[in-house]
Amino acid sequence: MTTSGAPPTRVLPATSDELSRLLTAVRRGRVLTVTGRFREPRSLLVREIARRLSSNFYDGVALVCLDRTSGVRDLVDGLGCVPGLAYLPCGTANAASWLAERDLLLVLDGCDQLDAGARRWLRTLLGVAPGLRILAAGRTALGLEQERVHRL
Repeated sequence: MTTSGAPPTRVLPATSDELSRLLTAVRRGRVLTVTGRFREPRSLLVREIARRLSSNFYDGVALVCLDRTSGVRDLVDGLGCVPGLAYLPCGTANAASWLAERDLLLVLDGCDQLDAGARRWLRTLLGVAPGLRILAAGRTALGLEQERVHRL
């Protein structure tokens, strides 16, 4: 029986064991990227992981959706629009020092849209921001040294 007006039930593209391993990977690692051919399952999975882990990060979760080719400025602008985050200063150098003081899960939905400069900036951030974790979703991995990849 179907109830009209009820939202459709979405099934996560991971078993409960896989989900448990992914949650642990984000808690213990620095970067986890979920890759796969289709955007919706990737997005659904990273958003569910972020929802479940949000209380583990003092500064919470920052979700940045990338729909087009994006650089450092686009990432900083995206972070400046995240509800609930403290004011993010202008300029990428200031943003890096601001993020260096945070305990934050940065979720990048559509990470394959990041240009080489943005990827270099993320690599730099990981070096200066010990409390930063990155959870990304895209067709391809970010290509960062500390990255774990989960393929759907």
